[in-house]
Amino acid sequence: MSAAAAGDRPWLDDAAGRLVRPFTVSDGRTRPSIALDLMSQVMATGAAAAHLGPEHGQALDLCRAPLPVAEVAAHLKLPAVVTKVLLSDLVDCGALTTRPPAHHHHPTDRALLEAVLDGLRRQL
Repeated sequence: MSAAAAGDRPWLDDAAGRLVRPFTVSDGRTRPSIALDLMSQVMATGAAAAHLGPEHGQALDLCRAPLPVAEVAAHLKLPAVVTKVLLSDLVDCGALTTRPPAHHHHPTDRALLEAVLDGLRRQL
């Protein structure tokens, strides 16, 4: 078993994966205190967030440069809703700032959907 030190990375087991259930990380909360879009940009402000958990610290480390919420979730290997709760905690304590997505395309934008489809085809 390769477990990370407390405060470093989530507890992992080589065979079983994450040993702590994702919603345990957010204390069972499923709703963030602020509205965050998956493409919303988040960035660390430099303010301390000492009383929060290790995943909060990981999120802060990731957000030294602006990142979309979806990318933070991918790096943390957590569901988007759990990540949104963690990020909203950090916004509430002043450790993160948010801004709307730079280019938010309409979900039925045909050109965007075709580009995504082309990219997926190239991957397969």
